[in-house]
Amino acid sequence: MRKDLYCLFPTDTLARAISLFRRSKIDTLPVVDEKERLCGVFTRSALYDALLCGASLEEKIAPYIIKNPVTVPADLPYAELTQMVRESTVGTAPVLDRENRVVGILTKQDMVLAALRQADLLNAQLKATLDAMHNGLIAVDSKERITLINAGAERIFRIKAADCLGRPLSSVFPGLDLKSVLHQKSPRVGFKYLFGSTVTVVNAAPINHGSSQGAVAVFQDITELEQIAQELESVRELNETLNTVLNIIYDGLVVVDREGRITLTNRPFRELVQRQNEDLLGRHITEILPTSRLHIVARTGVPEISDIQNIGGRPFIVTRLPIVKDGTVVGAVGKITFPKLEEIQELARRLSSLRSQVAYYQEQSTRPGTARYTFECIITRNTKMLALLEEAKRIAPTLSTVLIRGESGTGKELLAHAIHMASPRSNGPFVKINCAAIPEGLLESELFGYAPGAFTGAHKNGKPGRFEMAHGGTIFLDEIGDMPLALQAKLLRVLQDREFERIGGTKTIRVDVRIIAATNRNLEEMVSRGAFREDLYWRLNVITFKIPPLRERPEDIEPLVAAFIEKYNRILKTDVKGISPQALDILRRHTWPGNVRELENAIERAANFAWEGYIEPHHLPPHLLGIAQGSAHPSSTEKLPASSSPYREKLAGAEREIIKAALAAAGGNKAKAARLLNISRSRLYEKMKKLNIPY
Repeated sequence: MRKDLYCLFPTDTLARAISLFRRSKIDTLPVVDEKERLCGVFTRSALYDALLCGASLEEKIAPYIIKNPVTVPADLPYAELTQMVRESTVGTAPVLDRENRVVGILTKQDMVLAALRQADLLNAQLKATLDAMHNGLIAVDSKERITLINAGAERIFRIKAADCLGRPLSSVFPGLDLKSVLHQKSPRVGFKYLFGSTVTVVNAAPINHGSSQGAVAVFQDITELEQIAQELESVRELNETLNTVLNIIYDGLVVVDREGRITLTNRPFRELVQRQNEDLLGRHITEILPTSRLHIVARTGVPEISDIQNIGGRPFIVTRLPIVKDGTVVGAVGKITFPKLEEIQELARRLSSLRSQVAYYQEQSTRPGTARYTFECIITRNTKMLALLEEAKRIAPTLSTVLIRGESGTGKELLAHAIHMASPRSNGPFVKINCAAIPEGLLESELFGYAPGAFTGAHKNGKPGRFEMAHGGTIFLDEIGDMPLALQAKLLRVLQDREFERIGGTKTIRVDVRIIAATNRNLEEMVSRGAFREDLYWRLNVITFKIPPLRERPEDIEPLVAAFIEKYNRILKTDVKGISPQALDILRRHTWPGNVRELENAIERAANFAWEGYIEPHHLPPHLLGIAQGSAHPSSTEKLPASSSPYREKLAGAEREIIKAALAAAGGNKAKAARLLNISRSRLYEKMKKLNIPY
C-alpha cells in the first residue's frame, strides 16, 4: 500500500480535491473526519460529474462523497487480499486500522507491480539457489529438449549452458534416458550415469505444472564423494592427534565460539575447574569462570596477552586470543599458565611500568602547545569547503592574521591547526586560548602573564602568558567575540606592535607570533552597537574564512560518518561495519544545529549501542528519530488538538523568563549565563533566537 496519504475533509472544496488529485496521481482519495476516521471516498468520476453539472470550484465535496466504499483492513492476510483484489471491480481502496483510521491506499496497479517484483525476486532466488548447489542439475521439456543447466552441472561435466540449451538431451548427454520419467510420470532414484570419465549418481523426477510437462535430473559426482570420505578420514586422524597434543601439554586450554560458549577443553583445564568434559561443552565461559573475559575477546577480536586472573583464589597468567576465519572472528582460545609466585610478581612489576609509560605518553600527547591536525584530517566533498581549503593552503605559509568564522561545531579549531601545520611555523608551538571559557578576571593574566608579586596569590616567580608561550609559533584565539572590551585595546597593541607587558611588570616583551582568531558571533553587528572595537575588528579581518554549516553541505555527512565510525571503533574497541541506508537517511534529513560536533556525538552514541554490525535507526539519539518521524508525516502537526497551543506558549514563556533571569544574573555575559543554565553557549544562542530574546 501507499503510505504517502493525501486525505480530504468533507468541508474541502472541489478546487482542493483537484490539487490533491494532481499530487497523488490516483483516482480515489479518502475523506476523513477530524480524528482521521474514514467518512467515505471522493473519486475522479465524482469530480467530473460535479464539474459537468456546473458546480463551482469553491463548492464543497460533501454531496459527491461515496459513503460506503470498499475498504481493506490493515491486518488482512495476503491470501485473502489477493482473492479480494481478483473479485473486486474497484481499482483503489483505503486501508483502515482497527479504529477505522486511514493508514494507506491500495491500488490494483500497485499490487500487480508488487506481484511482478516478487516474481522477479523469486526467479532470481531460484536461479541463485540452483547455481549455488554443489550438485549438477538439468531440466528438459516434454520433448526432451534441454531447458535449464545449473552451474554445478557445467562444472561436473565441463560444459557451457549457453551451448546446450534447446538441444535434444541425447545429443549432449548420450545414454541418459529420462523417457520413463516423462511418460510414466514417476521419479527414478539412485541410478548411475557415466559421462566420459565422470561417474555420477542421478535422481530424476517429473515436472507437472498445468499444461507444462518435463523432467529434472540431479547429479552427484561419486568421485567427489570418495574424496570427501578420504578428507573426513584425514580430519578424524588429525582430531585424534590434536586431542593427544592438547592433553599432554602443561597449560590449560579452553576454546569458545563467538557467543562465548565452550566448544573444546583439554585435560589440565578440566582438572583446574574440576569438571568433566560433558559438563563443560555448550556452557557459557562465565558460568565456569565468572571473571573470564574470553567471551569479550571472541566478540571484539582484540587479543589480551599475559593478563593476571584469579581462579579459585589463586593467581594465574592468562592469554586470550581471537580465532579468525576468512577475516571474521569466530571464537577465541584461552591459555592458562601455571606460574610460580616470583613470575607473577615480575609480571606485576612490568605491568606497573607499562602503565606509567602509557600515562606519560598520554600526557605528552595532550599537553598544550602542540597542533595535531593537518589539511588531510579535514573530511569534505563540498565544493565550497574544498575551495576554502585550497585558499587556506595558499595563505598558510604567510604571517598574515587569519579570522575563521562559522557556527559552533563546524570545525574552526581544526582549520586553525591545519593552517599552522602547513606553515613554516609548524615546528613551533600552537597555543590555544578560549576567550569565552576563562573568567574575565583571569583572562588578561592568561594572555599576557604576570610579574612576580603582581597580586595576592601570584606565584613568586611570576608566570608567562599564552603569547609568550606561542613565541615562534601560532596563537589561536577561540571565541574572540567574547573577549571583554577592556582587553581588546591591549590585544590591539599586540596585533600592531607584537609587544606587551606582563601584569604588574614594566619590561616590554616582544614576541614573534602568528595570530589566528575564530568566532561564531556577528562581529559587524557587535561593532555597530559598541560591543567590539572597530579598530580591532579591522586588524583581525585581514584574511577571513567562513566555514559553512553542516546543513549547507549534506554531501559531507556520509564520509564524516564513515570517519567517526572508524575513530570510535578504535577508541571503544567496537566492531561497527557501517551505517544502514535508513539510519543514513535520518542523518541526512536532520538540520544539525550543532554541526559536525553534534554529528560526531550522534555516531559515538550509536557505536556504543550498536557495538557491532551496522548502525540502525534505533541506535541513533531519540531526538533524531523524533525529527525523522515528523518529517515522514508532514501533516501530523496540523492534526494536534487545538488545546496544545496554549501549553506550548506557556512552556516557551517559562523558558524565556528562565533565560532572561540567567542573563541578568550573569550581567549579560552569554558564556557565564550558559554555564548557569548548564548548556553550551551555542545552544543558548539557538534558544535566544528561537524565543526572540535580544542578543
